Order: sequence, then C-alpha cells, then structure tokens
Amino acid sequence: MNTKYPISKEFFPFTHFTAPVDLRSIRAAQKFMKVPGFLWKDPLLDAEMHRIPAYKGGEIELYILTPKEAVLPLPCFICIHGGGFVYEGHTSHFRLAMRYAKEAKCKVVYVRYRLAPDYPFPYPQEDCYTALRWVSEHAGELGIDPSRIGIGGDSAGGTLSVTSCLIARDRGDAVRPLFQLLIYPWLDDRNRSDSCKRYNDTPMWNSSLSKNVGPIINPHPEEIPLAWHSPVEAETLAGMPPAYIEVAEFDSLHDDGVLYARLLEREGIETELHETKGTIHGFDTKLTAPTTRKMAAMRIEYIRRMFSR
Repeated sequence: MNTKYPISKEFFPFTHFTAPVDLRSIRAAQKFMKVPGFLWKDPLLDAEMHRIPAYKGGEIELYILTPKEAVLPLPCFICIHGGGFVYEGHTSHFRLAMRYAKEAKCKVVYVRYRLAPDYPFPYPQEDCYTALRWVSEHAGELGIDPSRIGIGGDSAGGTLSVTSCLIARDRGDAVRPLFQLLIYPWLDDRNRSDSCKRYNDTPMWNSSLSKNVGPIINPHPEEIPLAWHSPVEAETLAGMPPAYIEVAEFDSLHDDGVLYARLLEREGIETELHETKGTIHGFDTKLTAPTTRKMAAMRIEYIRRMFSR
C-alpha cells in the first residue's frame, strides 16, 4: 500500500495485508486451504457434509449447520464465501456462517464451490446455482422449509449469490430465494467506477488485484453471459429478490454495491444499502472489531426479519 488512508485501527493487522494474486501464489495457497476442525465442535450446532453432483460431472461439498434442538423444518440461508474466485473461505467465513445459524435460528448451507485457475467461469456460477437448486429439491429430507430460502455472500460470494438468483430466474426454476444478502459484492466487471480509480492500492483487496485476477478467473469472457461476471450490466434485474447490501468505505468495489442497489430500486425491488465507515474490503475478517460485531448483528436481524414474513 502506497497511499495513506484513514482506515480504522480496529481492523489491524489486516490493514497491513494484501492478497497475493498470481498463479504461483494462488496454487501454493490452495494446497493449504482446508475446512477448519472447529466447524464440528460447536456445542450449539450440528454439522454435516454432503457431496453433490455439480457442473460437467464434478462434485462440490456443502456443509450444513443446524441449531441443536431446533424444531424442523427451518428456514435456510445459503452462504457463499468470497476469495476472488481463487481462494477458499477464511476461518472468519466459517465463524460467521456458524453465528448466522445460531442467532438467526436457521439452517446454514455453506457452499464449497470450485476455484480458478482449474475451474474458471462458469464453474463457480454453475456450482452455486446447483447448490441452490439441490437444497430446494432436497428440502424435505434436510428439514428445510422450501418457501424460506435466502442466499448471500461477500465479495466473490456476492457475485455468485446474485448470479444464482439470475440463473434461477432465467431458467424458470421453481426455487426463488426470498432475499439476497450481499457484503461488499463484486458486481461490475468494467473496473472503471470512481471507487476503482481511487482505491487501487488499498489493503486486503483493490482494483489492481481485480485486474490481475481477471484473466485467471475469466479467460474467455466472450463465452460467458455478461450478467454472470458483471451483474450490473444484466439486461434487466426485474424479478430479483429483495436485497441487503453492505459496502466498505475504502474499497474499490464500493461503487459496485451502490450501483446495484440503485438498479434494484429502479425496478421497484425492496433494497437496504448500508455504507460502513473507516472500513476496507474484507473488514469482517477481524471478527472482534466493533464494526464487524455491529454489522454481523444487522445481517442477522435482516435474515430473521425476512424469514419471519
């Protein structure tokens, strides 16, 4: 980071970290990425893993978290992690998913989709849509109320939450999420917004890294539907579900979320936009930060409210 930004000190040490984005670093990091053991040890949750058929004959893993002694069927939140489409979820992703399940009193399905460079677009989009459809089709045996399924994620997970809704809509699928919960989502592939121009060297993530990772995650953009890698450029957003959108102040993707919120509102879709201050992309990696605690509580309140309608 070359520029000094007035980022809140509550996010230290992540204010001094920027993800390495080159093929060698990505492949090296992927070898060490595993599902954390603590997922199975929470006394308030039951955890199970399912392998399901996915795009082009592959398989993906779903981790299903259920509050103990819950009365079934429960609503379900499908949780899709960020990581630039090349990294697995951080331990904070799993911790937040566990918190959502316990405090929103719902099942949470954590999707472990496949990653670039081995699985570039459209693998992650198809994998996450497949997860959404599988959960809906198996709702009865999973103890899920099929009429109360929401979806959400951060960064790349935000992209994949939106594209899952778009694909379900465009393919006329029976499953239609009740809501989309998007945390500093990546939704504008043009990479030329004011925030992209301004924040090209911020910690954690910035527009320079977005440009670097582009050819890795989407080597043949001409073969991918535009809305699958740049949802704000979708022909129409009519028919999309209500949205909760969070953006970070010192984030190259700040304007992605703001623009998407405006486009949804233009279609008459109920939308909440929350602009956090002093924050960076991935700020909630620091789980103990006061802002993270506050925003996580707001997300949980939104999930509970949407499921109680």
